[in-house]
Amino acid sequence: MEMVPFPLIPKPIEVNYRACTIPYRFPSDNPKIATPTEISWINVFANSIPSFKKRAESDTTVSDAPARAQQFAERYGGILEDWKKDPESHGGPPDGVSLGRAREHLLRELGFMDIFKKVKDEENAKAISLFPEVVSLSDAIEDEGERLENLVRGMFAGNIFDLGSAQLAEVFSRDGLSFLATSQNLVPRPWVIDDLDSFQSNWFKNRWKKAVIFVDNSGADIILGILPFAREMLRRGMQVVLAANDLPAINDVTYTELTEILSQLNDEDGQLIGVDTSKLLVANSGNDLAVIDLSRVSQELADISADADLVIIEGMGRGIETNLYAQFKCDSLKIGMVKHIEVAEFLGGRLYDCVFKYNEVQS
Repeated sequence: MEMVPFPLIPKPIEVNYRACTIPYRFPSDNPKIATPTEISWINVFANSIPSFKKRAESDTTVSDAPARAQQFAERYGGILEDWKKDPESHGGPPDGVSLGRAREHLLRELGFMDIFKKVKDEENAKAISLFPEVVSLSDAIEDEGERLENLVRGMFAGNIFDLGSAQLAEVFSRDGLSFLATSQNLVPRPWVIDDLDSFQSNWFKNRWKKAVIFVDNSGADIILGILPFAREMLRRGMQVVLAANDLPAINDVTYTELTEILSQLNDEDGQLIGVDTSKLLVANSGNDLAVIDLSRVSQELADISADADLVIIEGMGRGIETNLYAQFKCDSLKIGMVKHIEVAEFLGGRLYDCVFKYNEVQS
């Protein structure tokens, strides 16, 4: 697949764009000694090894899965220890992109193409059955401002389904989470970054004609969070592009899975519960990680996005840990829930706080 820079980042991209939000090190740091931030984040990834190993062990598509899962745990643990001893040991100091890339590439090398497939399928089926109820509750809200805030709360509630967080993976395997209860029990506003009011004023002005949404997780996130919001945009006459991963990473929805989900939700007239979906497009972003580096996206996505006037990046990995401060030629929105204490501390917020960062470009 041909990969190119995302066209809505101002050029020159090497000057104007940096994927990773949290600086793990500064130029003055000793290149041979891991910084406290690097060590803290290496530990976050190390803490995820047991849950990844457990998923890999039960992958029925891989022969001798338990032995290979053990191999994954040992080798990935070894890579992380190498980085602690020498930050330059695996092609340069670690950051949010390289830590995730090493994990995903190692899983694929050992034959594990999608260790979260079973849980994704289960969560998608559950969310599809709840979709009509979530949409009808939203449609029943007559006040447009209240309806928009309800849809935004739905995006946060859906985004909590994240198996990349060791803590949340534990909660899910134990007792699951209720979407509607979660949307009612979000941390109260103002959130750690809360630009909802300025976004809302432009929403009412019908400022945007076309939005590109970089989507995140399977299940409640995409089906009960993003799709009701995208449906509301369609109802307002906007064109919406949903950009999803090429390859699986954690429980993120892939392009193929999203296409299948929409085919199950759309009726025979191409409507999503009464809303025409002819202006809804699904694009393969070319990405294979739970974060995203927008200096490399698929040519298909670049072509389809070039004339968009709103970029939305959703999820902690794509919208907070990477791209929170990314600037675009058009308006942008980064939205996600904070699910790592390290991110909460960096932002000066709380665990499970919400980020709604809207940047308006003066035309």
